[in-house]
Amino acid sequence: MGVSRPPAAERPAVLALDAGNSKTDAALVGADGRVLGTGRAGGFQPQRTGIGAAVDVLEQAVAQAVAQASAWIGAQASARAGVPAAAVGLPYADLVSACLAGADFPVEEQQLADAIAARGWGAATLVRNDTFALLRAGLPGAEPPRGVAVVCGAGINCAGVLPDGRTARFPSVGPISGDWGGGGGLAREALWWAARAEDGRGGPTALAAALPGHFGLGSMAALIEALHLGHLAQRRIHELVPVLFAVAAAGDRVAEALVERQAEEVVTLASVALARLDLLAQEAPVLLGGGVLTAGHPQLDGRIRAGLAERAPLARVSVVAAPPVLGAALLGLDAVAAAPAAHAQLRAHFG
Repeated sequence: MGVSRPPAAERPAVLALDAGNSKTDAALVGADGRVLGTGRAGGFQPQRTGIGAAVDVLEQAVAQAVAQASAWIGAQASARAGVPAAAVGLPYADLVSACLAGADFPVEEQQLADAIAARGWGAATLVRNDTFALLRAGLPGAEPPRGVAVVCGAGINCAGVLPDGRTARFPSVGPISGDWGGGGGLAREALWWAARAEDGRGGPTALAAALPGHFGLGSMAALIEALHLGHLAQRRIHELVPVLFAVAAAGDRVAEALVERQAEEVVTLASVALARLDLLAQEAPVLLGGGVLTAGHPQLDGRIRAGLAERAPLARVSVVAAPPVLGAALLGLDAVAAAPAAHAQLRAHFG
């Protein structure tokens, strides 16, 4: 049986990409909202690796999604006797809808869009910051999005949008843009306080024993040495975030203060974004996502909700458990003017 490429009218409508610091997800989606193939690769860090190497990571996830889609199309063709299978070839979709970490400024969005477009994956390419994927994933229906999202994963970021396209954004590139927290920030703060507790420069905290204990080490001095000499990979400090929350839940005041500060940062980001969009005086969704906010830490969740109840009492707060690649795909369906039924089909796939 021969193999052909599907005509443009039948190729997938959207190649959705969601890429964060720790993982990359891809999904090929038909015009009817059917997910034809998915893929996953490692973290997307263009500021560290360079744009070319970062887009290579995207390509790994894209290749998996295309392989799955081609296998599905082949199986469908086999079920129809005498119909040749149609391989998914370049361009893979009408639109690449990419929501990417590191796309923090318009110039970065354009650079990444140009680099992705050069791979030929889609007839058109649209790049946004990955916070917009969370925002779209958490909003129901096919209507233009309206609300605010806060992502607290490896880092922290916030974005808001109105149906007329106006947005509220933050650079979110770390301390130089006024950011604090996220998993990496919380882990580093916990290490700072624990180190000072052990050597006498700070007050006591149970973190001084709990943090090295997580790695089977007997002291902060041993943990500091292991991290400094590379015996313990720096990326593993993210494992300390659940330890920090456990110590806080046990009543340690230093750990509790870090949880309180993280909650205040989330509340501040959300309330400022709402104010910029003139949404403080009306009901509006505030969507929370990222590993720190979806982990269900009662102290953090409770303080966030209490803080928003005080500063943005009309906000409707919810945690988004759906994968952000759903949001990237929905944004793509929005852009190609897909029917509402396609949005429903897509959401059903991701549960």
